[in-house]
Amino acid sequence: MKFNYLILSWFDRNKRELPWRNTRNPFHIWLSEIILQQTRVDQGKNFYLNFIKEFDTVKDLALADEQKVLKLWQGLGYYSRARNLHYTAQFIDKELNGVFPDSFIELKKLKGIGDYTAAAIASIVYNEAVPAVDGNMFRVFSRYYNIENDISNSQTKKIFWELGLEIIDQKRPGDFNQAVMDLGATICTPKLPKCDICPLNESCEALRLNKVLALPVKTKKIKVTNRFLHFILIKDEDRIALSKREGNDVWKNLYTLPMLETISDLLDHEALIEQSLHLELSFISEEKHILSHQNLFIKYYTLQSQSENITRLRNITDFEWVKLNDIENIPLPKPIEKFINYHFFD
Repeated sequence: MKFNYLILSWFDRNKRELPWRNTRNPFHIWLSEIILQQTRVDQGKNFYLNFIKEFDTVKDLALADEQKVLKLWQGLGYYSRARNLHYTAQFIDKELNGVFPDSFIELKKLKGIGDYTAAAIASIVYNEAVPAVDGNMFRVFSRYYNIENDISNSQTKKIFWELGLEIIDQKRPGDFNQAVMDLGATICTPKLPKCDICPLNESCEALRLNKVLALPVKTKKIKVTNRFLHFILIKDEDRIALSKREGNDVWKNLYTLPMLETISDLLDHEALIEQSLHLELSFISEEKHILSHQNLFIKYYTLQSQSENITRLRNITDFEWVKLNDIENIPLPKPIEKFINYHFFD
């Protein structure tokens, strides 16, 4: 098949040298795929190497404390991926005797592993001919074959899945999937595709029809919520107050400064004081932190007259004292880490 020949020939000459491409260890491939979800390769590479250095086997990860796993994940975001990674490592270790499932169907049964990740592992590690349908595949296939179906529609994924099953290279399915990934990431990019050097340019339908930037079609927009978070810095000699995030919310099981949330923005800290049981606060700074589905409008304060106000604050949110020297072992969201580093360690 022409597509396969062109893309695999290109891949053999131009594939990216990545640490997880020197192994077929299912644990290492799984780890790399989880890290690379929503993460650029250049950023994910160091996180992968740090994880492998700390946890060389799935058992090592299974036996680790969750706080240590979250700390290593710190900075990647999407912390549910790290929690699922840890949970699944424990499941494999205890329920499957440390043996990884060796098929697409069985891999999909594991928590945190969907169609794409299962297909990537199955094809790369076990040579199973299943297509890894992700954003890169949507882009490359839709342009090459001039597919105008809306990729935000769940039915469209079936179209790409069936096309992938039809054309995937039966002898080199893992390389085929990785070739599509690499081409989509480096050549067939969303905004500035390098069509002049693309190995598929002589037979690409979108290029022939001058439709490259119009594909893939995606109409559904992500609903973004605005949230207004107010973090309070409480320092007592060589320690500060931190709260562990619980419940199914952003930054679950990570630590932040004690926090109050309001339903709208507050122009000054006096309004917050009035709403929050007359806590005596002093405004420090503010920032906007953008997540995939949320815009976080963050303000930082210090708590004054601590003895009386701490009691009042505990009625609103729980917290514990942590020594500054121990902060390096505590998993923190990125904005909180930056704030603490700036005020205490820079």
